[in-house]
Amino acid sequence: MKMLLVRKFRVLILMVFLVACTMHIMIDLLPRLERRGAEGRPGCSCPPPAAAPPRAAPRWPGKHTLRILQDFSAEPGSNLSSQSREAAERAAERAAGGGGGAAAAAAAASGRARRLIGPGAPRPPPPAAAAAAAAAPLAALFQHPLYRAALPPLADADVLFNVNSDIRFNPKAAEQPEWQNEDNEEFLPTGETSIDSYPNWLKFHIGINRYELYSRHNPAIEALLQDLVSQKITSVAMKSGGTQLKLIMTFQNYGQALFKPMKQTREQETPPDFFYFSDYERHNAEIAAFHLDRILDFRRVPPVAGRLVNMTREIRDVTRDKKLWRTFFISPANNICFYGECSYYCSTEHALCGKPDQIEGSLAAFLPDLSLAKRKTWRNPWRRSYHKRKKAEWEVDPDYCEEVKQTPPYDSGTRILDIMDMTIFDFLMGNMDRHHYETFEKFGNETFIIHLDNGRGFGKYSHDELSILVPLNQCCRIRKSTYLRLQLLAKEEYKLSLLMKESLLKDKVAPILYQPHLEAMDRRLRIVLKAVSDCIEKDGYDNVVENDFNTDVNTVTTER
Repeated sequence: MKMLLVRKFRVLILMVFLVACTMHIMIDLLPRLERRGAEGRPGCSCPPPAAAPPRAAPRWPGKHTLRILQDFSAEPGSNLSSQSREAAERAAERAAGGGGGAAAAAAAASGRARRLIGPGAPRPPPPAAAAAAAAAPLAALFQHPLYRAALPPLADADVLFNVNSDIRFNPKAAEQPEWQNEDNEEFLPTGETSIDSYPNWLKFHIGINRYELYSRHNPAIEALLQDLVSQKITSVAMKSGGTQLKLIMTFQNYGQALFKPMKQTREQETPPDFFYFSDYERHNAEIAAFHLDRILDFRRVPPVAGRLVNMTREIRDVTRDKKLWRTFFISPANNICFYGECSYYCSTEHALCGKPDQIEGSLAAFLPDLSLAKRKTWRNPWRRSYHKRKKAEWEVDPDYCEEVKQTPPYDSGTRILDIMDMTIFDFLMGNMDRHHYETFEKFGNETFIIHLDNGRGFGKYSHDELSILVPLNQCCRIRKSTYLRLQLLAKEEYKLSLLMKESLLKDKVAPILYQPHLEAMDRRLRIVLKAVSDCIEKDGYDNVVENDFNTDVNTVTTER
């Protein structure tokens, strides 16, 4: 009797298993059968959806077939363009046509539809006359004596890579053995390849030195920005770590960039009840941070550009990351969506959707591989607690800076001044998320701080987060070059907001910032200058402003 019950139980388990397998197969095949049935149904008079994108053959057929899942996202659509851009277009149409009838509206709608479906075509440039007029202030800024000061002479120890040394720097050393430049490769008399034949990402890497990521007038940077928006994407993978989804994209010339997709429209502010550590990362903040860093003459942010990416052809069809591939689906609106895997906002409720399959994002050029150029990660002394109730030590101790200045590497050299630069940079953006920073290990403590990961900037334009300025208020130290440039950018002819607007217009997904964000930077700049002025009044100019100029540098600006 006992053996009979055991056999019956085994048979029951086997039947349940077979039923489950059958149901799983039917669920996988159901969408395909429904599509075939709809296409072959003679009595159906419904026209096929016009906007449905062509479906590429799945990389892993059958078992991993895409399922049509409903997107319950309550977040703003990750669409091609922000509402601010669409509103500007509508306003321009009304101004040009004076409400000129249904034909003009239909033509405008048709034009917008073509832009939405187009395969990542760049936006038309501004009119030549307007571009020439707008270029003057920025060009004049970079010709100002403050932006022409020479660096100290560079020795071998001051450059990240010695190109013609015994450690020959070439793409093979960068772990890209497939890289070939057969059409343009030039050889020097020594048998080595000419630097001019290197791709732009490699020129960027070999230009890094102790004092800067790139020089002020390095033509390779502008060329690299163009590469970021035009190079063919050959491979995509999810970046490990981090709280939100980021993708590593590899290009045809073997350069790599970090892609942050659009999650919010330009004008959406961070809700007041959001903690800084749970806020969205914004792709346009990464783009704007690069331009702000360059206008401040820090040059510590790697080049970043905006790009429209075709989610089907340039992500799904080229990725070898099965975890990423499996998160693609088609929304009820017939748009391609995906959500990836990460700590926050990676679910169908927070999916990233195209219109129908294009998504906007930022692409930040990679720094040299860690196997070639090691970087050291430092904990920011003014790091926040990342806790809902606890405060960090610097928030409760007004003399906290004195303790920091007695701790290496802040007890000597320029590191404390680098922290002040970074503090001002973050305050102008409203970025509260600077928990760590990095430096190149080769240069030791006497080098600049790399301003990485700026996606939580430009979240609020109606609020100035004064706690970001605490390091400056507590330490009362600033470089003379930084102080003079801030004073220059507060003048009407070099107004920071106008320079930023002009610089950002060069990006392919412009406008990058909502106008109130630009105006907020002018307001915050005045707050920074007031803080420095208060420090000078309290401690004296020579104790606050550190002269970092060489004696032969002509600084034709307002001094004390």
